[in-house]
Amino acid sequence: MLTYRTAGESHGKGILALVDGYPAGAVIDIERIDHELRRRQGGYGRGGRQAIETDRAEVLTGIWQGRSIGSPIALWVVNRDYRLETLEDLSRPRPGHGDLSGSIKYLGSIRGILERASARETAGRVAAGALASGLLAQLDIRVVGYVVSIGEIEVSPIDAPYEELVERRDRSELYTLRPEDDQALKDRIDRCREEGDTLGGVVEVRVEGVPFGLGTHAQWDQKLDGRLARAAMAVQAIKGVEIGAGFEAAKLPGSEVHDAIQFDAAKREESTLGYVRPTNRAGGLEAGMTNGQPIIVRAAMKPIATLRKALESIDRETKEPQEASYERSDVCAVSATSVVMENIVAFEIATALIEKFGDDSWEEIAARIKLFNQMAIDANK
Repeated sequence: MLTYRTAGESHGKGILALVDGYPAGAVIDIERIDHELRRRQGGYGRGGRQAIETDRAEVLTGIWQGRSIGSPIALWVVNRDYRLETLEDLSRPRPGHGDLSGSIKYLGSIRGILERASARETAGRVAAGALASGLLAQLDIRVVGYVVSIGEIEVSPIDAPYEELVERRDRSELYTLRPEDDQALKDRIDRCREEGDTLGGVVEVRVEGVPFGLGTHAQWDQKLDGRLARAAMAVQAIKGVEIGAGFEAAKLPGSEVHDAIQFDAAKREESTLGYVRPTNRAGGLEAGMTNGQPIIVRAAMKPIATLRKALESIDRETKEPQEASYERSDVCAVSATSVVMENIVAFEIATALIEKFGDDSWEEIAARIKLFNQMAIDANK
């Protein structure tokens, strides 16, 4: 099984991601990992921390001559802003953070909670996800994440080839698919900054080229849509997840929700095996399994909880009313969240792929996908 764990604190020495179960023989694209780490630091509305850090991943274990060898891969991202031992504790818990609940749970400090609860931890998740995304790319499975709203302003996605989606996303300072709309979003973020407030938004991830049959209907905790939702909800500040039409589907009759099934013999060699849909409201998943269509996952990010316009809190010692503590923070990190979401989705898809097709070597996985597709075609003649 492909798994990963992270370790490290926001102002500690660095963030570590340990990836286990990664197949042997895959090219390890360090530039892909570093590119995703740089994108995670970008996006309009970020705070001063991003000017300090220049994230790069060092591969400590698990490779030889640029390829994986089947043993655990350790990825290390150094924190330039390492000063944990000199930082004092916070006395006024911040609403929306884990400050109060965590310090009570562990009978300890707020500092001990916020340092690990910080979104800085997602540098490790992005590194692990980019490693998985590199494996998927070698199997012609492609993942792209982008922003579809910031605050109350929606920026609808477009239907276009993968390469165009990436090109448009990379031209946008907000990582949307409509860079021509950036100024309105930037103006909204600027107003929020002047008010000492923060903004959230919605991000979307699209996965193309996914074979049939990843995930299963057989057990609740193995359904792929459930696993994707769990991974997405575990990202800091995510408060809602949709797949395909999501909540919109609850408002419509079934005839306007479910995707009709058609067959096109000319597309038998594609990941759809010739089974095509005029719509993709299911988001590529039915009964917990992939159906050959692109996977669409959407996540809602709440506004960051650290506010210059502080909310009411208390002093932990006196219990007297006080304004919440403030630590350097972003105004809007939705763009960065789209990068995190893209990479955690990539990891979940890679995990499901390995569960179905094996994890010894990427060449074996590729051969098994080809064999499975041919068997499926033969069985459905």
